[in-house]
Amino acid sequence: MPFIGNQPALSYTSFAKQDFTTSATTSYTLDNPVSNANELALFINFVRQEPTTAYSASGTSLTLTSATSASDDMYCVYLGKAVQTVNPPSGSVGSSQVAASIITGQTALASEPDDTDEFLVSDAGTLKRIDYSLIKASPAMEKIATVTASGTSNVVSFDGHFSSTYDKYRIYIQNWRGNDNSHITMRYRIGNTEKSSGHYASVQEGLYRHSNGTVNNDNNSVWDGSAMRITPNGADNSATYFQHCVVDLINPLGTGYKTCTFETTLNAFDQTLFIHGIGGGHYFGDTGALSGLSFYISAGTITATIKIYGIKT
Repeated sequence: MPFIGNQPALSYTSFAKQDFTTSATTSYTLDNPVSNANELALFINFVRQEPTTAYSASGTSLTLTSATSASDDMYCVYLGKAVQTVNPPSGSVGSSQVAASIITGQTALASEPDDTDEFLVSDAGTLKRIDYSLIKASPAMEKIATVTASGTSNVVSFDGHFSSTYDKYRIYIQNWRGNDNSHITMRYRIGNTEKSSGHYASVQEGLYRHSNGTVNNDNNSVWDGSAMRITPNGADNSATYFQHCVVDLINPLGTGYKTCTFETTLNAFDQTLFIHGIGGGHYFGDTGALSGLSFYISAGTITATIKIYGIKT
């Protein structure tokens, strides 16, 4: 006949059964506690016994009216304890029926998953698990290290941050300062040793725009020089100027001459001056892998924060 509601679940129920090893006694112990004899169906020699007349039961104690013998076959069926297999109707199970400890969709991750955390994916209709490390996106640019120049020397150097993991490196020289009208030069380091005996070639061009309308250039080129000049002359050594330089280094561990490009900006807080410089260069004195870089200030001591990033192309 018609009915209202979800399609009834298809279920199969079997009752728990206990077999006894009989002897000349009226007392037996039940595997499961019961409230009274009516919760048991007791069979002796395949004949069902009448509750409360042939036996009584309470808790885990079963007491017979007449003693059994060792040759008797006796078992009971627990009428109040069922073992059931249920196939829930389609669409009848929601998040409220599932414990959060089983499916953690109710508990959002507060941070990026660990590499060994696992996800379920459908592979042509077959559910499979996969580690997060195999599906996460690798960032194109990753920070490797920070080097600080605190104004105690005219040079700051680093080694050991280049590896085969990256094809290209970007070095940010942030808020650099020296004496008034100073600039930065750069040298390559091979085997943790600075290359300073010539063989540098570079071109650097700087454009100055003053608030009074004056525009002028600061251009510099080197061939077989002792270093590459990577910035125009800066402004004064004060906190009213932000001077930044970016160096892009291509394949420092490869064979052949190592090429780089550089770009500089300077902005005066009092809005009196803006400088932009660009350039590029390479070193043709050695084809060995670079271990690091050295940056020199042309006058005074250098203050800067240098951040090294690896880029995967």
